[in-house]
This record gives sequence, C-alpha cells and structure tokens, in this order.
Amino acid sequence: MTQLLMPKATAVWLVDNTALSFEQIAAFCSLHPLEVQGIADGDVAGGIMGVNPIQNGQLTREEIEKAEADPNYRMKVSEPKVRVAAAKRKGPRYTPISRRNERPNAIKWLVRNHPELKDAQIMRLVGTTKATIESVRESTHWNAANLTAMDPVTLGLCSQIDLDLEVKRASKGAAPGEELAEGTTLLTAEEALARSNARAEQEGQGEGGYERAAERQDDFDADSVFSKLKSLRSDTDN
Repeated sequence: MTQLLMPKATAVWLVDNTALSFEQIAAFCSLHPLEVQGIADGDVAGGIMGVNPIQNGQLTREEIEKAEADPNYRMKVSEPKVRVAAAKRKGPRYTPISRRNERPNAIKWLVRNHPELKDAQIMRLVGTTKATIESVRESTHWNAANLTAMDPVTLGLCSQIDLDLEVKRASKGAAPGEELAEGTTLLTAEEALARSNARAEQEGQGEGGYERAAERQDDFDADSVFSKLKSLRSDTDN
C-alpha cells in the first residue's frame, strides 16, 4: 500500500476544506480520531500548514466526494504516477538502541564462524566500528569475559540474505593460489627439472626397473663388442 506523505499536514487541509468525518480523516491519515478532533479544535498541529493531497497526486476529488456522500466509506491513497527508486544505503547499518548491546556478541560470532569477512563487511552487517571489531577479536573488549557468540540474523541485526551476500563476496576475494588446482600453475625451470628427475627415478624403481636398465646396458655393451670383433676379423682376413 502506498504511504501517505505528511499525514498531519494532510489532515489539517482535510479538516479545513472538506466535510469528512473525523473517523474518515483519521483512517486516511493513519491518525487517531481524537487527534483529528484536536486538529479541528486547534489543540494539535497548531503550527502545521495544511497540504493539499489533490495537488500532490495522493487523493482525487472524486474520492473525497464519494467519502462525503457515505460516512462509512474509507478513502484510499492514489497510486503514484512516477515511482522514485529508493536511495542506496551508505555507511554502516543503523542499529536500534535496544539491540546495540548485542553487537559485540554478533561480532564474536562473525569473527569465529566467518574469519574470511573483512572489517568493512562486518561493519556493514551489524553497524559497528573498526575499533569495536578489533577489541572483540583481540579479547580486549571491556565486556569480553561476558560476550557470547550469537548469530546476527537471530539477533535481528541483519538479514540472512545480507549475510550470505557478504560471505560470498569474501570467498570471491580469496587468494588465487588457494582456488587453482596444482596442474594449472606454472613451474619454474628448476621445479620442472626436479619433477622430471623424480619421475625417472620412480619409473626406474618399479618392478625390476633397475634390473631391466642393467640388462639394456649389458646388451648395448655386448653388441658393441661383437661389432668390433667382426670388424677386426674382416681386417685380418684381408
């Protein structure tokens, strides 16, 4: 439902310019009927100038006439023709006074369960300061002995969507080396040579590896010897 702008100022205008009952004006402006009666008597909103809801597009003349003809009719706020995007929140989240004492408990929970979160992210989630985060993390907080780790979502300091979003952002900011597989990294020349030598040693240490290597070496030496002998025999025959 569309929210009425400046309800008291609108009520002042409706009291002065229409024949609506106090109950109708109170229902439209979200006020108590006695408060509307106080406006009519001059006891309430004495310094407030009336605002015409027809000019600002929140009420039509037809709606007022319909309500004047039927005391039981309740007027409705007109839908705005242009919707303005809500401004993005900047700076730390506002925390109600009744819940501010719970922020150190929420910080302790975040530091313990999500160490990947940066201080700026914790500040956005629970509306605290960097100094408070450091004192909780280092156990130098004035009430450190009595702090209990509590989920900020359960405490109502932030929503689960906001928490999941910050955790996702923090995980994306992890060091590249932690997310890459071993085969995707480049090796230096020394590392490649050492790995090649180690692989050759492992292959040679297989079942009968050394024996096969020795047999190949012996075969090579025997062949070379026989070839030399044949060459010498041919020379002597000539």
